[in-house]
Amino acid sequence: MPAFLFRKEMRVTERKRYCAKISVPALFSHFLKGWKMADEKKVEKKPQANPRLAAAAPRKYKTSGRESNDFRGIVRLAGRDIDGHFLVKDALRRLKGIGHNLAHSIMKLIEKELGIKPDELVGNLSEEQLARIETLVKTPGAHGALRFMLNRQKDVETGKDLHLVSTDLTFAIKQDFDRERETRSWRGWRRSIGQKVRGQRTRNTGRTGMTVGVLKKAIKAQKAAAAASAQEGGKKEEKK
Repeated sequence: MPAFLFRKEMRVTERKRYCAKISVPALFSHFLKGWKMADEKKVEKKPQANPRLAAAAPRKYKTSGRESNDFRGIVRLAGRDIDGHFLVKDALRRLKGIGHNLAHSIMKLIEKELGIKPDELVGNLSEEQLARIETLVKTPGAHGALRFMLNRQKDVETGKDLHLVSTDLTFAIKQDFDRERETRSWRGWRRSIGQKVRGQRTRNTGRTGMTVGVLKKAIKAQKAAAAASAQEGGKKEEKK
């Protein structure tokens, strides 16, 4: 063991003895070696790109080069025009009301009942296949989709578990808002005045009109000045 290295178990007296044995040149050479080794490590060490932090390549949703003779560039599905180069599994998520999980579930039903693979182009499908896919999209619960995936559970009018897509979903949401306003419920009243509905705070965000802090202070100052000038005018009239 070199004289300039200490152990934690050493007593104070032992450390003093080792300190007495240390020479200045030996200590200087020790530190010089350490600096050289550190410099060599810095030179040898090269920065390597972390594959986890590297940006993932964007996914290519549209596929070309697999068109059939009956390929169509634009396909009408559930009231929406979809590019025929989309895969079936990706085309489902283009519809309003269909999320990632439900699209995956519907794709399994399509593959099971119609025999259409997920990587098939939408433009290669026939009118009959598209009609059956639209039926599955509009009534997934009747074909085995789980209940919690539906967006209209226990409908107010029918009491059934429904799933609405495209314009039907937009119209149903509008009807819900109108019904809340007509019944004068709390949510309907908040919607009618343009305020938040779900219990959020409105002190900092969600302000409308002249309720911004700076303008509010300015308005208060103007009102106070006007009241003060009115009081002074009244006092002058009383003296006269």
